[in-house]
Amino acid sequence: MTEAAVPAEAPSYEAPRHRSPLLARRGAVEGVGPDAGVAWHYGDPTAEQRALARGGAVVDQSHLGVVRVAGPDRLTWLHSITTAQLADLPPRTSTELLVLSPHGHVEHAAAVVDDGEATWLVTQTPAALAAWLDRMKFMLRVEIADVSDDWAAIGEPVAAEGGPDEPVTWRDPWPHVTPGGTRYGPAPDEHPGADRAWRLVLVPRGDLAEQVAAREATGWPLAGTWASEALRVEAWRPRAASEVDHRTIPHELDWLRTAVHLHKGCYRGQETIARVHNLGRPPRRLVFLHLDGSGHLLPEPGAAVHETTGTPGEPGREVGRVTSVARHHELGPVALAVVKRSLATDAELLVACEGAMVSAGQEVVVPGEGVSTDRPAPRGPVARGLGVHPSL
Repeated sequence: MTEAAVPAEAPSYEAPRHRSPLLARRGAVEGVGPDAGVAWHYGDPTAEQRALARGGAVVDQSHLGVVRVAGPDRLTWLHSITTAQLADLPPRTSTELLVLSPHGHVEHAAAVVDDGEATWLVTQTPAALAAWLDRMKFMLRVEIADVSDDWAAIGEPVAAEGGPDEPVTWRDPWPHVTPGGTRYGPAPDEHPGADRAWRLVLVPRGDLAEQVAAREATGWPLAGTWASEALRVEAWRPRAASEVDHRTIPHELDWLRTAVHLHKGCYRGQETIARVHNLGRPPRRLVFLHLDGSGHLLPEPGAAVHETTGTPGEPGREVGRVTSVARHHELGPVALAVVKRSLATDAELLVACEGAMVSAGQEVVVPGEGVSTDRPAPRGPVARGLGVHPSL
């Protein structure tokens, strides 16, 4: 079995505890996998996606979990055990964090915002994350609660932090490079995610339908996760429930942009973060795939990605796995996949789909040389296979 064919362990998300009341809407089709519990679409996914892309739609995200951390030591404590710079996080300023294994593999991911009294973590592993945090609190003055039963998230295409009179709101920082971060892919203003506005607003779970209705009254239609996921995939935005498996390190997904601070104090997994950043060559890399839609076939997440052999439709070696799939209203069928770093960046690919093979062209997200834009320049000759630093 090749490295790329090693099966992933259990998916990095928890089954939702609540089925959204909005699934009672006429035409609603429930999502599956990490998006179970909310609507995939409400009968017209293309129109829903166009409305969201124009900046005028609301998305039910109530399947996401919420963990609340209170107490005077909360920010310095979270700073010391995660990848993010949190010790001086101002109120109503959004960021995100990763919890890594001792070997630097991603175990949890969470959107982070503090309201001045508590830190709110939005995640798809709320029970497991709260349990891990509870084990790590020792004698510190922190209070950890999984409040997913009490709070629900609403997605909005708004590029603004929550104001003083608004509910707790997390604005997605992607694809900007946050202070202390770095990037493998293009500059923020050249990135395909540059125009994607997205934030999550937390509302009492019992008020979910009312809050959505208030937004619909302004002219925003209700959109499903078909729409929000298509725009996420277009923006190359990694999602722990989709792109992460038991071997994932943040460099492979260009996640050092927003979720990792390279110059803060020690935390679990930091050695791997620093080593791969300094030496380059993460084992795998994220790619964006343009899928051949002529056969009206879409692969499932987890489908094998193969090199071509030169013979039409005949797959060569397996080089990776599809992680997310979407039908985009302009680009057609697209996907994200994690492939071997050594795969040529211009290689034509085939993706397994219902017993057939679908052609795919790759668009580079993490460059094949695996070198970030600010990797320290080598002091001597570069070792064979490490590539040339882009600044040289």
